[in-house]
Amino acid sequence: MQIQPIVSALRKHKLATALIALEIALACAVLVNATSMIVGRLSAMHINSGVDEASLGAIVVTGFDPKQANDLNARMVAGLRAIPGVQSVHVVSSVPFGSPWGSMGVTLDRKHYVTVPEFYEGGPGTPEALGLKLVAGRFPATDDYQPLQGYLPLSSRVLITRALAEKLWPGESPLGKEFWSGKNQFRVIGEAAHLMMSQYNEEGERGAQWTVFVPTQPGGQLSGTYLIRAKPQDLNRVMTAARAKVAKIAPDVVLDHDYSHTLPTLRTKFFATDRAMAGLLVGVIVALLGVTALGIVGLASFWVSQRTKQIGIRRALGATRGDILSYFQTENFLIVSFGIVLGVTFAIGINLVLMRHFEVARLPYWYLPVGAVVLWILGQLAVLAPALRAANVPPVVATRSV
Repeated sequence: MQIQPIVSALRKHKLATALIALEIALACAVLVNATSMIVGRLSAMHINSGVDEASLGAIVVTGFDPKQANDLNARMVAGLRAIPGVQSVHVVSSVPFGSPWGSMGVTLDRKHYVTVPEFYEGGPGTPEALGLKLVAGRFPATDDYQPLQGYLPLSSRVLITRALAEKLWPGESPLGKEFWSGKNQFRVIGEAAHLMMSQYNEEGERGAQWTVFVPTQPGGQLSGTYLIRAKPQDLNRVMTAARAKVAKIAPDVVLDHDYSHTLPTLRTKFFATDRAMAGLLVGVIVALLGVTALGIVGLASFWVSQRTKQIGIRRALGATRGDILSYFQTENFLIVSFGIVLGVTFAIGINLVLMRHFEVARLPYWYLPVGAVVLWILGQLAVLAPALRAANVPPVVATRSV
């Protein structure tokens, strides 16, 4: 099949060719960027929280006098522990997928801030109840749980995640090392494999693991949120009973219905927007590819009807059905290829804009050839029916058209 006659024919239909090529370019740009965003959101939805989600729930109460924090904690812990099936209850600042408690910048030299991790606080036994997995060091001992002075103890022996350790001290063991946040000093005694912060930050999925667990004596600011542990098969029943019992345990508080759930439920609620966005993007991709395919079918069908006489003449001169089919498929391949070249440029440009203004991750460049292959296949499938119709034009058409 010679390319030159096809190119010459396309030059006679510049406007139609350009419109289809631009449509393909737009489809290419949207396809690769939307797919990248979908994959990113699906990946985020499967993030490792670092805790034993199937066995954990949280009860959160508000509306109490901070001066009564110690009394409230005592009543809530005792009352919740009395529920059949409860294995343990701990006072915590927050839980993964729960209400954010506090993030602060940290420094290694008391001068230059390195990053902004999220801080968790919890009473004795909380790391074990959470199900944290140590990769180095130890869990806090009894004397590591210090009383609060404001929001944090002045000096703390803490657990940090492996991701935060790599951020602060790349390639080094964090054990025994110190860091600061304002006047608060922290010494690392243990390194956990994972512990997801309650909310994402500008670093996305990677930054979601930059967390610190501070062992703290309950009271003061550490009140109102209670971690409940139960067997997975008992957890839903236990949480239903716990929510109902809060009014009897502490009638002077308000139950936070948004965050008083099992951790699997909190995870589902947390990623509801991501699921909706992924579904919307899938719909956009399907609709755009459908419109592109219809555009190719429409243009090819129009050209077949316009060229019926020429096709008949070629058939009379000896062209086979395969030659006619190959002509239209090659013509479509050239148009789609031109559109893909433009689409690759558009895709990279759109991704740069999204990165700058919406904190979208950088587009993996291997998505570009994958998107090109998808569009080439789509183009060949879309043009197949009109091309087969053209290939079936009999030579006698040439004589009838004279």
